[in-house]
Amino acid sequence: MIINKKQWLLTLLLGDGLKLNYKEGVSFLYRIGEFSKMSKTTIKTLRYYDEIGLLKPEETDKFTGYRLYTTDQLFKLHRIQSYRQIGLSIEEVKMLQDGKNTEEILNNRKEEIISEINNAKDRLSRIEFILKKQEEIFMSYSAIIKEVPECLVYCVEFTAPDYDSFFETIPAIGARLEEKYPDLKCAVPEYCIIRYLDGEYKDKDIRVELCEAVDEKKPDFDDVVFKHLDAVQVVSVMHKGPYTRLREAYAFAMKWVEENGYVVTEAPRESYIDGIWNKESEEEWLTEIQIPVETK
Repeated sequence: MIINKKQWLLTLLLGDGLKLNYKEGVSFLYRIGEFSKMSKTTIKTLRYYDEIGLLKPEETDKFTGYRLYTTDQLFKLHRIQSYRQIGLSIEEVKMLQDGKNTEEILNNRKEEIISEINNAKDRLSRIEFILKKQEEIFMSYSAIIKEVPECLVYCVEFTAPDYDSFFETIPAIGARLEEKYPDLKCAVPEYCIIRYLDGEYKDKDIRVELCEAVDEKKPDFDDVVFKHLDAVQVVSVMHKGPYTRLREAYAFAMKWVEENGYVVTEAPRESYIDGIWNKESEEEWLTEIQIPVETK
């Protein structure tokens, strides 16, 4: 039998199996399962809040051990849930419940959220820039298929501590060769390439092979070897600018290879056409990326 409006409403919420406990001078008491349904909160969470003292039941039945709650505690639980939803810790929620540092805690959280929003905006801006930049980058490159003819070269394998050391190591190799063979001339047109030997990208201790086309074969000396490079079909992409942006040219070249039905057959080559030796500005440096390929 429904005894009042409150009980009628709760019967709609919980069904006819509603079990009420009544205590003189206190609101109706509800078992934890019933209170869980009313508050849309799991029993596990209610038990946890009880254990840490965040929301204690109105009382605990001394015979059955049942936790018993009142409707008044719904408002307290709702406030706890609101605090948790804005990202406050359990300790901060406890302090707010005790009336401690309320304004300071909420203002600190407000500042944290503002910072999070600004950081998210910054990341979004970076994403938009990258997407726009990527489109511009790909529009600035073009690729062709060409045949690199057989040529006579001298080659030197060496390990570079880093990429900046190329500017010292490569001219030093050229100077050694000129001292050994002063009559040796570069081929026309000039062809100077670097091939990376590690099989992976490395930024330290990089194993490379320097090859430069020459007009005649000379006896090998020290680490300098003269040999013929076979003719090879390559995808050619021109890159104008500093070497730090070469990865953009590689990204375009590899995408072009994939989309046009080719497979890579050898390590890519970098052919240096203009550089520090004849151009003052890095923006004027011209490098050709050559990726040996064959059709699938």
